[in-house]
Amino acid sequence: LRLMEPDEFLVWSLDKEARYELVEGVPIEMMAGASGIHDRLVVNIISLLNGQLRGSGCRPTTADTAVRTKIRSVRRPDVTVTCDPPRGDVYEAKQPRMVVEVLSPSNKGVAWDRKMREYRRHEALDYILLIDSELVSATLYTRSDAGWDDADYVRRTDVIELSRLGCRLAMADVYDETDLAEDPDAQAV
Repeated sequence: LRLMEPDEFLVWSLDKEARYELVEGVPIEMMAGASGIHDRLVVNIISLLNGQLRGSGCRPTTADTAVRTKIRSVRRPDVTVTCDPPRGDVYEAKQPRMVVEVLSPSNKGVAWDRKMREYRRHEALDYILLIDSELVSATLYTRSDAGWDDADYVRRTDVIELSRLGCRLAMADVYDETDLAEDPDAQAV
């Protein structure tokens, strides 16, 4: 087995019907067929961020935009916020500021500890946001001088502040048009 380099992988993946991530040089096919709720959450987040980021030089992108996380690893978050200049011939975010992953039953088998370690090591990232697709629940990881701080948001009335991007995400808007419930035992921020 010959390991792929990220540039080679990005070109190779262009004509594939399935979506792949590169993990330690090996292309791994991603789960296909997101649920309606997963898709709704992604659309809501992109819409909310796009409206707030307009004119700032930053923008949200879909999972078609790759993020290099290691020498031979390329990930495809559900949403990425990048402030790279827009170019039609680029398939990755060179300086991603935020990644969003929607957690669902279909991706529970993903090695999240490994993926999170990769994201945390990316020097450009300020935020990692994990959104639950089974309950109203989100965890925001924010880069700090000491490493990464985390905060949980478990009520529709909660608001996620993304001050470094000049944005905020109201949980009611993130979960708009879903019938997901709040966890009655969860502790809010």
